[in-house]
Amino acid sequence: MTGLTIVLLLVVLATAVATGARHWSLPAPSLLVIAGLVVGLSPWVPDIHVAPQVISVLVLPPLLYASAEEISGRELRAVWRPVTILVFGLVLASAVAVGMIASALTPLTTATAFVLGAVLASTDPVAVTALGRRLALPPRVQSMVQAESLFNDATSLVLFKVAVGTAVAAGAVSIPSAAGQFVLLGGGGALIGAGVAGVVTLIRRRTEDPVLETVIALVTPYASYVLAEELHTSGVTAVVVAGVILGSTGHKLTNAHIRLQIHAVYGTVVFLLESVVFAIIGLQLPTLVHELAADERGWPLWVPVVAVTVLAIRLLWVFPLSALMQYRRGAERLSWRVPAVLSWAGTRGVMPLAAALSIPLTTHAGAPLPHRALILTLTTGTIALTLVVQGFTLAPVVRRSGIALEPQHTAREEAQARRHLATAALTELDRYEEADAASETVLKQVRRHLEAHLRQANADAGNDAPTDDIAARPADAYGEIRRALIAVETAELQRLYEENKISNTTRRRLQRALDLEEAGLTG
Repeated sequence: MTGLTIVLLLVVLATAVATGARHWSLPAPSLLVIAGLVVGLSPWVPDIHVAPQVISVLVLPPLLYASAEEISGRELRAVWRPVTILVFGLVLASAVAVGMIASALTPLTTATAFVLGAVLASTDPVAVTALGRRLALPPRVQSMVQAESLFNDATSLVLFKVAVGTAVAAGAVSIPSAAGQFVLLGGGGALIGAGVAGVVTLIRRRTEDPVLETVIALVTPYASYVLAEELHTSGVTAVVVAGVILGSTGHKLTNAHIRLQIHAVYGTVVFLLESVVFAIIGLQLPTLVHELAADERGWPLWVPVVAVTVLAIRLLWVFPLSALMQYRRGAERLSWRVPAVLSWAGTRGVMPLAAALSIPLTTHAGAPLPHRALILTLTTGTIALTLVVQGFTLAPVVRRSGIALEPQHTAREEAQARRHLATAALTELDRYEEADAASETVLKQVRRHLEAHLRQANADAGNDAPTDDIAARPADAYGEIRRALIAVETAELQRLYEENKISNTTRRRLQRALDLEEAGLTG
């Protein structure tokens, strides 16, 4: 069986499993890991060896970019204090705890055990975003989970490089050197990401070619990552910063047709990459087990211990932090609900896998790096275990906590926003009528259309595009006026968001509805 055949079969399998997961409302990452593990245990499947570049360069950038686009600058500003504590303190505590446990239980030396701790120290934005799409979490909680997973890379990457350098060169750890590496990796990556976003913004404002726009959108995460890595900074941080900036401003850069096309193409790419990469996690585990030495066969016991350690440290960190924040806000009674969800949502995934695969094969002396296969096995096993256990139980934990937004809440917020948009458009239409900007028939058609929107909003209906008696392909005069009013509605939508009256999810959903209607006006 050739490598190309394996890749094609993996794509087919992953797509089928991910489609089934959506149909049955199951967590796709968890189901894909199980499917990959089952296939990997089959006798007819050859050992799978994944090159580090496949995950870190080919798969990771677009998935990180898609995750970063879903969070806005406003949401980041609202949660930066707790996220900063988690990004620094929790990552370091997790790395130390896992390193100590691994050093005590496994054949790993202190240096290689710390490598394992650094690899597993941070939560994974790809897994967190993929699991979080199924849950109606409050915007603040969703933002905290996503922001933590997106920005803890710089901390864990510094720890990883320090740990690998110690294991490979047997050198001592220098705190000033580590601090300098963090500034270079995190700060340099952020600057490069912002620079790439600025260049992309200038280009996209000067073109309306749908093909070129789509290519730019696909190339942006790769350009950010490769440029940052070539300059010895954090490629992941560069991709995240570029994604956050462009995700917050993308609706201003292009027209409705192009936004819809980019959304469709990017959605397909992300679906395929997510499906394949989570299946690879399960598929690769049997291969890694076959490479273990005789003194490393205790991995079935060590993997659960490491996974429990990761979760326990997270619980011991998040609950006191939450209690302190609630106390400072003057809460009369401490709540366990939000910290429980935050703790349980901290799964590991693609990022730790990419880091583990990049561990050098040899030391500086040329000798094989001791227990590299065990580090990879423990990393992959822990990722698979957290994705399966926490993935399948996260929804029940959220339901039990009672913090999930009810469908009525989301529908009510969206209906109120639609009412504001329709009212703003009707107010603008009054000016058109006063100025006799079009024929009376056209203006009446537009008014009936907007009043239909307003009635639907007042009735809390859930359709994105209400129907009325306007023809499928309206007259040019009608289309011209309606496009102008859609621009007014778009501006009103942005105002509601900037004034914190609607969530980013609602803004994106309504913007897509406006884009679909505008695209329909021109056929």
